[in-house]
Amino acid sequence: MTVFLSVLAALLLLYLASTVGRKKLQIRRHRVPISVNYHFSRKCNYECGFCFHTAKTSHVASLEEAKRGLTLLKEAGMKKLNFAGGEPFLYPKLLGKMLQFCKEELKLDSVSIVTNGSHVTEKFLREHGKYIDILAVSCDSFNEETNVIIGRGKGTHIQKTREVSQLCREYGIMFKVNTVVNRFNFKEDMNESIQQLNPFRWKCFQVLVVEGENSSASTLRDASSFLITDAEFREFCDKHSHNSFFIPESNALMKTSYLILDEYLRFLDQVSYTPSRSILDVGVQAALEEVVWDEESFVARGGIFDWTKPKEISGSCGAENLDW
Repeated sequence: MTVFLSVLAALLLLYLASTVGRKKLQIRRHRVPISVNYHFSRKCNYECGFCFHTAKTSHVASLEEAKRGLTLLKEAGMKKLNFAGGEPFLYPKLLGKMLQFCKEELKLDSVSIVTNGSHVTEKFLREHGKYIDILAVSCDSFNEETNVIIGRGKGTHIQKTREVSQLCREYGIMFKVNTVVNRFNFKEDMNESIQQLNPFRWKCFQVLVVEGENSSASTLRDASSFLITDAEFREFCDKHSHNSFFIPESNALMKTSYLILDEYLRFLDQVSYTPSRSILDVGVQAALEEVVWDEESFVARGGIFDWTKPKEISGSCGAENLDW
């Protein structure tokens, strides 16, 4: 009898433990995709050697599919959406309509774009700037020869970056700079040039290898010649960390802290390198269960910040002297 009771008690404990474990897992799995990066196209007019989202497909979802997917994300708790690529401004009509939808229909707190800047025009910002909170230009060097080596344009990238910076101020858009720290720029002192641009955020990423995208000579890009050590990344950071707008992101912090939605509206998993099923087919929560997203790392890297432009300058053309 004593043996029977002991076995019964052990089985009961196992059952309770598994039940609690399942409940905890269910709680963990119900995640809120507060900030999403939508790479709606892989097409780009630049040839950056370390690109981690290469032109493996030419697919672009229709406007109606995009609207349906974005609505699902909003219903799941998304507050900020970032449009990326590829190069988003290669599709100005589609981009403009999605920006308007996100602000007027979904009423998102923040809508941003990451661009190489080459196709940003005053006409576009005049028509759609009121729907954009943040415009980020990728600029990896203030030495044009270095940009050309990297694949970032043909020799006019710095001037274009400055032009976009000025346009953002004129149209009341928060201006941001993204820099990939790599073998060809990690020793560069960018302090004077970046202070002249005075972005409200300067995001500096340690160059990252993503399997199947830029991991070998057999992929469209091979980032191996761009890699730097953690110590070299820290060397760059130490040189620039006194800038109040400087935000460094190492490989360790970056790899699992971003929610990336691809051109098929699938979340991309940077651990298994396999996409989820499309949120159009299975919904947001089911798709989230199929990828690794470290919410603690998202918060730790400063993923939540003051990401909405001030209302008093929204759509303004008189913001030339603003300091972000």
